[in-house]
Amino acid sequence: MSFSHHTGLRPGATLGVIAPAGPADAERVAQVPALLQRHGFRAKIFPGCHAQHPTLSYLAGDDTQRLQDLHAAFADPEVDAVLCLRGGYGCLRLMDRIDTGLLRRHAKLLIGYSDITALHLLLNGMGLPSLQAPMPASDLLHEEAGPDAEALFTALRSGMAAGLRLEPSLGAGLRQGGQAVGELTGGNLAVLCSLLGTPFAPQLQGRILFLEDVSEAPYRVDRMLAQLRLAGQLDAAAGFLLGGFTEADSPQAVLADYLLPLGKPVLGGWPSGHCRPHQVLPFGRRVALDAGQGSVTLLEDLLHLTSE
Repeated sequence: MSFSHHTGLRPGATLGVIAPAGPADAERVAQVPALLQRHGFRAKIFPGCHAQHPTLSYLAGDDTQRLQDLHAAFADPEVDAVLCLRGGYGCLRLMDRIDTGLLRRHAKLLIGYSDITALHLLLNGMGLPSLQAPMPASDLLHEEAGPDAEALFTALRSGMAAGLRLEPSLGAGLRQGGQAVGELTGGNLAVLCSLLGTPFAPQLQGRILFLEDVSEAPYRVDRMLAQLRLAGQLDAAAGFLLGGFTEADSPQAVLADYLLPLGKPVLGGWPSGHCRPHQVLPFGRRVALDAGQGSVTLLEDLLHLTSE
């Protein structure tokens, strides 16, 4: 497996746009090519972006369609990276049917967040990187998301090289000083917990765990953190990076109750997830977390893979 770009994506690179989870309206889909063109990229829209499940309206096309698009985008030699149209729900339904051999042979950067967490964890578990980042239909096509769009496409052009220090302006959040080094992974808390007890459960030993969520009341966050604790996942992680927990009462007291007694670095208020601004994060790559300084430093190039 190898990436053909060891720094950033080439000028005019093609992003394959897929909808592995929820649907988007036709007007949003039609705006995606122009959005990418403004930032120096081309779009290849896969058929499922125009589809909706015949009976389950929360899905973009049936499982076969969404799976075919995922496989086709990775296998397509014209596609340089794969951009998910939006989240919602649906990736979990595909997990046991994904051809991991195909994804490994045609290694490409997957971009998205929210329900896309399931695909991030699958790829990261295979040793492949991915990018936690805003998506077109849910984020980038909104007028106020201009700075987030510029940040994402700048990251794709630059490649996020080793040594890059991420030190955004932090919101109010939990913090416990300390440093940790490990592969950054994680994503949406609810999606991550939905994989526990399956063959696709996250591999968190020695990793930096990023968590975010939306519209989850504190007691629900408590239940999910309890599930992670009982599964040994909180003990396994080397440190914690906490993104937005939005559109619900603050779960900060719950997060503190579970995470601070572990004595590991915790950095909260990180602007990533269902929030704006939305800082892109390099999943599946080793980083240095400095909770005291409020920074994450990339220790490996995002887009570099050793050929096999």
